[in-house]
Amino acid sequence: MRVTNKMMTNNMMSNINKNKEYMSILEQQYSTGKKIQRPSEDPIVAVRALKLRTNLAELEQYHEKNIPDAMSWMDVTETALTTVHDLLHDINTYCVQGSSDQLQPSDRLDIVQNLEQLKQQIYHEGNSSYAGRYVFTGYKTDSSLLFDRKRTDLSYRITEKITGNQIEFGRAVAGGYEMADYDDIAEDFADAPQLVEYRRIQLSYDTLDTSATPPAEVSYTQGGVTKDLTGKITVVSATEDNPYEPDPDKINYIPETGELILGANIYKEMKNADQIDINYTKSSFKEGDLKPEHYFDCVLKDPEKPEEITFTRPEIKQEIRYEVNYNQKLTVNTEGAEAFAHKMGRDIDEILNAVNDVIASENKIAEVKERLKDTDLTTEERAKYEKMLEQLDTEYVLKKEVMQDAFSNGITTSYNEKDRVNTALADLGSRYVRLKLTDDRLGSQKTDFEDLMSQNEDVNLVDTIIRYGSADMIYNASLSAAARAVQNNLLDFLR
Repeated sequence: MRVTNKMMTNNMMSNINKNKEYMSILEQQYSTGKKIQRPSEDPIVAVRALKLRTNLAELEQYHEKNIPDAMSWMDVTETALTTVHDLLHDINTYCVQGSSDQLQPSDRLDIVQNLEQLKQQIYHEGNSSYAGRYVFTGYKTDSSLLFDRKRTDLSYRITEKITGNQIEFGRAVAGGYEMADYDDIAEDFADAPQLVEYRRIQLSYDTLDTSATPPAEVSYTQGGVTKDLTGKITVVSATEDNPYEPDPDKINYIPETGELILGANIYKEMKNADQIDINYTKSSFKEGDLKPEHYFDCVLKDPEKPEEITFTRPEIKQEIRYEVNYNQKLTVNTEGAEAFAHKMGRDIDEILNAVNDVIASENKIAEVKERLKDTDLTTEERAKYEKMLEQLDTEYVLKKEVMQDAFSNGITTSYNEKDRVNTALADLGSRYVRLKLTDDRLGSQKTDFEDLMSQNEDVNLVDTIIRYGSADMIYNASLSAAARAVQNNLLDFLR
């Protein structure tokens, strides 16, 4: 085959261009650290890079955003629950101290004041929030668990559901005397105060509204059969004589204290009930009261809203779930009903009332004793005061028993509430451990994917430098060879 100068020149230029192109590729790899600049250079590397980048972006979303957000939410929840647990421990300690018979009235008042402050702090922990979202209110993250101010403009028709074994036993003092009774000519103080035992349903709220018709409704279900007892309800005031002694076939509804006092026959009917439904109305709420919609089925009448709002408690938990890994979701929230109950606050209120009753009896006894010091009293007056003092002493002893019952209930309830909070903390802790394990695993996966992506996309700089030096030498050699190959020109052939 004849090889012409033109052919040699073309081959020479093609080889020089290939060498230079290869040097350009190596130069780009060396300066960028990447194997390719365009997908067309190596489609396999490009496709694999896209997949790895997508996987890494998802991992970063989970590991750097979703999981830290979930951890922060759970940290806020854990802090609140731990604080509540500690407060319940303090309440239990104060109730144990208060149950002592050796305390002075001022000591009991100090204990009650501390209990009241602890109760308020417990409930205010329920308003803990994270990033503007309340953590204990289920799906209603924009609604606080408590009323943040006194509200008298809202009216709730509340439906509470309990079982027959939640009916409580109680005791109260009936037939007490006041100093005004001394001025009653017919009063001979012959009837001694008595301790009355009763069965009751203590509602979650006190200071209830009686304007609705009927003021309250009660029905119970047993064995699939429902019976309505609304017609047996009688509204009585806490200041009436013996509100805790209803007719055997009646229910005394005491709106001031939020109690349903069951007659003996009514209690026998209801004690084994599978479910008891109580409907009542409340339209006055103090700052710090728990909002009914987070605990009960209820209907809200708000003057600022054109229509009534119906709240229905779902049968399943209101779980806020974060996606923390591929097809893996984790519940981050704890509902307020799992950690904050009305019972603790109601028991503390009863302790306060019982202590005030004992102090009132002590004051009445002190006043009678002071009057007995009067030397101008007639024999008849002195005898009457002494009889009154005797009855007041009996009343004092009985009210102390009721006070001891209140403190004992406080001890029991604080233990039960601590168990409730411990359960919530344990559940939260187990979920947090799962989240931490997922976080550690994603951290390892992220490192592995970064290594894979680096192996797929990044060049080995040492090898690139070596190859670049070799390519530079070959390029220069091709230039030198070309210079020798084209030294002859046309004049050399004309000679």
